[in-house]
Amino acid sequence: MKYLLSISLLFVSLYSFSQQVRDSTKVYKKRVLETTEVDFLTSYYSQNGDNAAVTGGKGTEELTDITADIIVSIPLNDDDVLTLDTGISAYTSASSSNVNPFDKSTPASPFQASTGASRTDLWFNFTGSYSHSSDDRNQIWTAKASVSSEFDYSSIGFGGSYTRLFNEKNTELNISANIYLDTWKTIYPYELRPFSDGGDGLGDGLFAQYTIIGNPNYNPIFNEFSDKNRNSYSFGIGFSQILHKNIQGSLAFDLIKQSGLLSTPFQRVYFSDIDDSFIENFHLADANEKLPSNRLKIALGGRLNWYLNELLTVRTFYRYYFDDWGIHSHTASIEVPIKITDKFTLYPSYRFYNQTAADYFAAYEEHLSTSKFYTSDFDLSEYSANQFGFGVSYRDIFSKAHIWKFGLKSIDLKYYKYDRNSTFNSGILTAGFKFIMD
Repeated sequence: MKYLLSISLLFVSLYSFSQQVRDSTKVYKKRVLETTEVDFLTSYYSQNGDNAAVTGGKGTEELTDITADIIVSIPLNDDDVLTLDTGISAYTSASSSNVNPFDKSTPASPFQASTGASRTDLWFNFTGSYSHSSDDRNQIWTAKASVSSEFDYSSIGFGGSYTRLFNEKNTELNISANIYLDTWKTIYPYELRPFSDGGDGLGDGLFAQYTIIGNPNYNPIFNEFSDKNRNSYSFGIGFSQILHKNIQGSLAFDLIKQSGLLSTPFQRVYFSDIDDSFIENFHLADANEKLPSNRLKIALGGRLNWYLNELLTVRTFYRYYFDDWGIHSHTASIEVPIKITDKFTLYPSYRFYNQTAADYFAAYEEHLSTSKFYTSDFDLSEYSANQFGFGVSYRDIFSKAHIWKFGLKSIDLKYYKYDRNSTFNSGILTAGFKFIMD
């Protein structure tokens, strides 16, 4: 009996000792996200110009857009975070209203907005993502899915990324891949619709109601697209390194492959070798845009951030881009955050961009009808652009201000003014609010 009692006490002692060893070697693991965070983002955007693609590179580009976005990040446990992102955008466009320029009381004109349904639209988006971090926080896996929709297209997307940290977290490697499957609702310029399937549309109500001015033998090229899908596949690699206690650098490579309907069906084109036909002050389309069904995009870029002191940081960026449509571009930017107090930081910035024209671009009435592909979308033209920005941010790590059960952690306000070396210009005002749940 004494022998059995001694053996039992020995096992109890060994178990207690081993438990103490395990407890002493247990590493404290900080949660990836301590509590639920909610970001509310909003923006107001406006633009203007005289080179609308809807009217063949000549016409108003006036547009306004208001967006609202809510992002909720929820910690599921110490290692996993679920993020839900819901956004809505509402725009009014004088340009797109001229898909049908003949539904207003005033004479039709590319510089006058129509009142049709295409003048306004709503865009909806929902994205859900899930991320998992390893116990040592040196590996992060992320998966996401998204859906979005507006009047003339819908999209679903899938993607994921893997991040690996090395060298005591001073080096980071990121690999990402995404797939977007879009479906168009093909909408064509109003005057081309009667010529569907090669028919002679001059007996249609539009042409019976109006008199054609100029060339009365109106006979456009109508590109009616059977493929209504657009698929996009992207792959990216990013590498960042802390080069010095005050300097961090990064490099990035991005590859995007697109296939399917890459033309915008309702954008007009005018040919120099075809006599002009008008209704009122509106030039009837010689054709609608036609572009190749495949496109490969490649971008190489880098960042260098230099922490000068507690008040000043310099952030620089450069990217070179090219694709198989003939576009080559350069982007360079600089941002200089200035910390004026413990809670307030100013963000002046500047961005320069220039690109060559796509092989298939020509301006208003500069294409030939014998061309295989053609567009007058000035986003694909040769141009240079300057963007000036200024922002201010407020940070309160203790979240003293509260709204219901949420503490206000930060506020960001920024404004950007964008100008091309053409008539196009735009401005965007953004605001972001971050809340954390107590």
